[in-house]
Amino acid sequence: MTTPASDPRLEHFLRYLSGERDASEHTLKSYRMDILQFAAQRWGNDGQRPFAWREADRYAARRFLAGFQKDGKKATTTNRKLSSLRSFYRFLIREGHADINPFSGVQSPKLPKRLPKVLSIVDVGRLLDAPRKTEPPPGADKNPRVQAFDNYARHRDAAILELLYSTGMRVSELTSLTADRIDYLSGVVKVRGKGKKERLCPMGNPAARALKMALEAREGWLLAIGRRGGSALFLNKHGGGLTTRSLERMLKKYAALVGLSPNLSPHALRHSFATHLLDAGADLRSVQELLGHASLSTTQIYTHVSIERLKQVYEQAHPRA
Repeated sequence: MTTPASDPRLEHFLRYLSGERDASEHTLKSYRMDILQFAAQRWGNDGQRPFAWREADRYAARRFLAGFQKDGKKATTTNRKLSSLRSFYRFLIREGHADINPFSGVQSPKLPKRLPKVLSIVDVGRLLDAPRKTEPPPGADKNPRVQAFDNYARHRDAAILELLYSTGMRVSELTSLTADRIDYLSGVVKVRGKGKKERLCPMGNPAARALKMALEAREGWLLAIGRRGGSALFLNKHGGGLTTRSLERMLKKYAALVGLSPNLSPHALRHSFATHLLDAGADLRSVQELLGHASLSTTQIYTHVSIERLKQVYEQAHPRA
């Protein structure tokens, strides 16, 4: 949606989020989009700036959110927009630009209770081994530069999958990694998570070995093309950092290669990491710290996954289940 010059109240709010709350660019973009969508519905795309935020009432708020529900948008999308507008109006009230928060009394749509997709330990092993099975076929391009990159890409992808499962980090956290955040001696990775909070993630020996091999292959490729790599730990064929979208495509390719669901998300490795730890006796608080969850209630969904697995075992094994 294209919009004319933005509203000064909105820009003040976004500067506050960036400076005081250390919000990411992705978060700022989402807030801007949600708030301008409400303004466009209430005053039109060509409405007078600054918008008359003080005039918006609860009926306008409900109409705005009801429109997304009628269009079949997911409850998570509607809830995000509700959260954005609530935060914005709290800011406006504090700054004296509004008297009430029209979104404060609006009920959030109920989210469907979905258990996360979890791979078995065997399936994780198959997925992690997949990049090593993609040797170039006979008659492949013999160009040394192409061969050097193909070799790097295989080792890079293997290291990425190993790291995701070994540390449980988010894909966005992995794409922002730099080499100085890896401590091989201590076996930990310094990860910058949501809200730019940092945490230490233990790294297993297979992941450490895969990462060292990937970095060696990267140096060989960069030497072959006579270039220096960027600051990102994992590079694309142009020498820049990988995006979360490219990681999603990569994982789907390897999932299909080993016969797993083509809809598999990289987050499945994070879910599997947490569930396998709990299944093996790890305590919930430790798993919370490893995942970087702010609230223990977020981590508790993995206990439900483990219970569902126990119920399946019970139903299959108990003679009177």
